[in-house]
Amino acid sequence: MGKRKRAAEGNGLGSKVPSTNIPHAIKKARQEDRGPVALQIIAGTYERVLHGISAIIPYYQDGEVNINLGVNFADTFLFSAHASAIRCLALSPAGKSDKVILASGSSDQTINVYHISASRPSPKNGRGKSSPSLASRDIVESSRNRELGSLRHHAASVNALKFPTRSKLLSAADDSTIGVARTRDWTVLSSIKVPIPKARGRPSGDTAPLGGTPAGVNDFAIHPSMKLMVSVSKGERCMRLWNLLTGKKAGVLNFDKTLLQAVGEGRWGRGEGFKVEWNSQGEEFVVSFEKAAVVFGLDSKPKGVVRTSPPSKIHQIHYVDLGVDENGYANPLAISTEDGRVIFFAADFKHTLDPASQIPICPAIGQIGGAIENFGSRIKDFEYLTNQGRQSSGRTRLIVTGSSDGVIGVWKLNLLSNLRILHASGQIADAPNGINGPKPDWTMSENIPAIGQLLGKYEIGNRITCLKAFALVELDDDQDMSGSISRDHLKRKDNTEVMDDGSSDSA
Repeated sequence: MGKRKRAAEGNGLGSKVPSTNIPHAIKKARQEDRGPVALQIIAGTYERVLHGISAIIPYYQDGEVNINLGVNFADTFLFSAHASAIRCLALSPAGKSDKVILASGSSDQTINVYHISASRPSPKNGRGKSSPSLASRDIVESSRNRELGSLRHHAASVNALKFPTRSKLLSAADDSTIGVARTRDWTVLSSIKVPIPKARGRPSGDTAPLGGTPAGVNDFAIHPSMKLMVSVSKGERCMRLWNLLTGKKAGVLNFDKTLLQAVGEGRWGRGEGFKVEWNSQGEEFVVSFEKAAVVFGLDSKPKGVVRTSPPSKIHQIHYVDLGVDENGYANPLAISTEDGRVIFFAADFKHTLDPASQIPICPAIGQIGGAIENFGSRIKDFEYLTNQGRQSSGRTRLIVTGSSDGVIGVWKLNLLSNLRILHASGQIADAPNGINGPKPDWTMSENIPAIGQLLGKYEIGNRITCLKAFALVELDDDQDMSGSISRDHLKRKDNTEVMDDGSSDSA
């Protein structure tokens, strides 16, 4: 039997791919990188409506956002989701298929699950079509956006939803439980019971029955290793650590008097945490209170205090992953406030010490929104996105905000200005381009510079309570959606539908 001929040494791809096709493939990829970016924005509202909006953002040829052309918005779906106000949303990570799983939680004690298409709607490939409308807004529908069903394993309002992986959904509610459901067949695998706090002489409010005390899980955060979870609850001046391998409590960390005074919680304050989140490296996490937040390290000791000036209620917190640069600056903290701003704080660099608690104060390095940008209404939620995969000098960073007056804003975050502010304030030693000057007080709002540009805004007509967003992908026309790419539904012997998400069936 004769030996096969070895592929040409100049072409490492083998004889099946001619070398003349390589420059054409690179040219095609560059043309795709210069095309517009499409975002899918999902907003939950007080009016029980789940609103889907697509945003098309044009780009220059070098991969930067063209701020002069604006953003083209279009409605993609409108679901009458719940019988009461929607409180939280969650999106699953991208899998093998071109769909993502959307979960919505409400005060009607139910969790609704949907399939949302992750591909860009296009009339030429049949995945989207424009519909006539009496309103002035555009409507682009997709037949792949549809409801899957409901989960009813909670007995109170659902406050938080998280997808640690595509195969699991975790939910927390006011019934003091954290449920774990498997997305393959939507079976509830386990339920973690959080202790109900004891009454401490505080008066009963709207969140508790007569003679009772407020109870329920406000929020939880899962460590990137998927082995540890932190939760904060109503009526508790502490946070709880959970071992996800065993599903049991790993520890309780109380908020001492000094820490509560640093965040503005006095003797008669609630002193409970409202939001909690880990950074991308899993080296620290942040717990937000009513008007301040505290950054904790892996040793569960406070590393810094985050305050707004003037003091304003905090609605949402997120770590912004900028990637590791030459200065080692990677994870600023972003918070949305009652006065319509998203403020960015340097959680890794400390400015001054709080005189009472001796805890370092994290400096504010920039902000977007506010009265100057005509965003005076409170920002209930926001999302941070990047144009990953584009061949440009630097990634363009986008912020999508949702206000309680029904306005969705798309912002471009200027990273270069952000780094220059850090150099000018002396937080990073060597300032490039000769940027020097006195150190301003970055804790004052008038000294916090605007580091974002508003690309476009869209009014949905409903009051927004929560928001999620992700970047849509462009698929080839010759790919069959119902065939080789994804098998989203399989039939078992009992004719029940089972989702094929490419994950294991084990707990």
